[in-house]
Amino acid sequence: MKFLVVGLGSMGKRRIRLLKSNYSNIELVGVDTKEDRKKEAEKLFNIKTYDNLDKAIEIENPGAVLVCTSPIYHSEIILKCLHKNINIFTEINLLDKNYDDIISLAKSRNLKLFLSSTFLYRNEIKYIKERTTKERNLTYRYHVGQYLPDWHPWESYKDFFVGYKATNGCRELFAIELPWIIDAFGKIESINVVKNKVTNLEIDYPDNYVVVLKHKNGSIGTLNVDVVSRKAIRSFEVYNENIHLFWEGTPNSLNEFNVEKKTLENIKVYDEVEKDNRYSENIIENAYLEELDAFIKYLNGDDSLVRYSFEKDKYTLSIIDEIEGEN
Repeated sequence: MKFLVVGLGSMGKRRIRLLKSNYSNIELVGVDTKEDRKKEAEKLFNIKTYDNLDKAIEIENPGAVLVCTSPIYHSEIILKCLHKNINIFTEINLLDKNYDDIISLAKSRNLKLFLSSTFLYRNEIKYIKERTTKERNLTYRYHVGQYLPDWHPWESYKDFFVGYKATNGCRELFAIELPWIIDAFGKIESINVVKNKVTNLEIDYPDNYVVVLKHKNGSIGTLNVDVVSRKAIRSFEVYNENIHLFWEGTPNSLNEFNVEKKTLENIKVYDEVEKDNRYSENIIENAYLEELDAFIKYLNGDDSLVRYSFEKDKYTLSIIDEIEGEN
């Protein structure tokens, strides 16, 4: 099986590294218009690269394409590959451009579409969902933030997509977190938003959101999202009279209050954690690998591990659009 990885930035390199380390039967080829990224990928991973997608497809005839470019270009690349009868794995899109065309074309040609939503593969999230799905009238508070220049310390935030209004950093955080929040607590009935800009960052969008979400099952939550926090933070708490869970975003920080014993107990959800030290402590590699495994199984006819879709993402992006309003 041959995969074409389009976009050799941080996510493209992550996908290649995980696939190279775990799947010896998959041949990988890279595509990027930037010569420095091509040379870096060739040196790091000993793979062939191209600077032109059409040429790469014509020569390599891949079974699947992994779309790891800026979200601005995703729909264009996806449609091109679907027209050439190639299965798709894509990172989060942030924009729902051409979604209806993408969905209908993939169905008409019996091609696989796999949309990344990595947090749905985190073991901490799976445990939280197990404990909350059967409950009603839950309350949660969740703060997610990291100072924008620290996202990719090796490059300026003005040089990649989180610096642009259409695909901004707060929008990406909402797109990462809302799929699992909606999965765990259900669809949303109403939204209240307060937003502002408190930094001197050279961005033309709000850098700080406080959002109150009311879910259709009666649960309510506050979601604080920002690109301001100087210490990367992911801090979550959920409770009602039956459960009380705490999570600080790291693999070993999930805790549950034992109502009967009146004690706080750590919940171990990983036997082993894979980490890339270039990223903050709350980002681990396990879930990225697990969703790649789900995609490979999906290509082979097993869709039991597929947890997200373009159809679900249309709903998520509509919620984000409502939260953002007129930036």
